[in-house]
Order: sequence, then C-alpha cells, then structure tokens
Amino acid sequence: MPPPELWAGALSLLLIHGESGCPHSAINAARLLDRLCESPDLDDDIRDLYERASNRLGHGTHKAFRHVTT
Repeated sequence: MPPPELWAGALSLLLIHGESGCPHSAINAARLLDRLCESPDLDDDIRDLYERASNRLGHGTHKAFRHVTT
C-alpha cells in the first residue's frame, strides 16, 4: 500500500484547489495521484478512481498556469 502521506497530500491539495481554485494545487494533486496509480498493490477500483481524478484535474490546467487570488 502506498504511504498515507501521498494520498493525504493529494486530498489536501484537492481541497485547496476546490476551495481556492488554485491551479498549482490541481497540478500537484494530479501528480500525486499519478504516483499513487503506479503502486502495484492498489485495488483496481481505487486505481481507476485515482486515474479519473488525475485526468480531471490535469485537464486544461497547464494552459492557464496562473495563481488565482481573492
């Protein structure tokens, strides 16, 4: 099983992105989710979920790579 720090970090970044719209958080969450997908002992359903989340977060974020401020 992957270290809990990886999925906790991905979840934290995902929440930051959801709360603030920060594209940096989305990109870094997607990167962590990609690393989690590489774990050989992951359940297939969990791997699919991580892949879906990573794809959704990574979609279009590199085009507008600016920090959102309030």
